[in-house]
Amino acid sequence: MTELLIDSREKHLILELEKRKLPIKIMQLALADVIITGLDYNKQQISIAIERKTQQDFLSSIIDKRIISQLIEIKEHFPQYFLIIEGQDNFYSIRNFHPNSIRGMLLAIALDLQIPIIQTRSLSDTAALIETLTKRLEKPTRPISLLSKRKPLTIKEQQEYLIESLPGIGPLTAKNLLHHFKSISSIILA
Repeated sequence: MTELLIDSREKHLILELEKRKLPIKIMQLALADVIITGLDYNKQQISIAIERKTQQDFLSSIIDKRIISQLIEIKEHFPQYFLIIEGQDNFYSIRNFHPNSIRGMLLAIALDLQIPIIQTRSLSDTAALIETLTKRLEKPTRPISLLSKRKPLTIKEQQEYLIESLPGIGPLTAKNLLHHFKSISSIILA
C-alpha cells in the first residue's frame, strides 16, 4: 500500500491533490514537503522525499542558503529524493539575480549533492507528477534493460548482437571477430 504524506504548510498542493482524490495524510513534516512510501521493483519498501519550490521560493532560498541545508538533511534521511522547481517564468528575469548565481546553485544541487531536479510548469503539473509517482509505487515496474529491445533474426545477427554488448566492441569489430574466430566460444576462449 502506498502512503502519501504532505506537509500541512503546503495548503495549495493539498487542495490540488485532494481534487485528484488521492489518499493523503496531512501532517507537519520535519523534512521535505512530500514523502511517498511504496514498493520498488524488488517489492522492497522505499520512501521518496520531495522538496517542492516555486521559482520565486527557490530564488529566495538561494539568498538565505536554506535550500542547501534542506537538501542535505533530506539526503541524509531518505534513500531517494528529488527537488521540484515549479513555474514557467524565465528564471533569470524574475528577480534581480546574476544568472550565474542561479546556474551555480542548480549545478551544485545536481552535481555536488547529486539530487535530481524536476521542473514542473504549475501546481497542477506538480500534483500530476506526484500522482504518477504514487501510482508507479503501487504497481512496481521491472528494472529498465540497458540493451535495446531489437530482436536479432538470424544466428549470425544474434552472435553479432551478443559480441557488440561487450565493452568497447562496436558492430564492425564484432563482425571481424566472428569472421576470424567463427564462433562466440572461440572468441571467449581467445
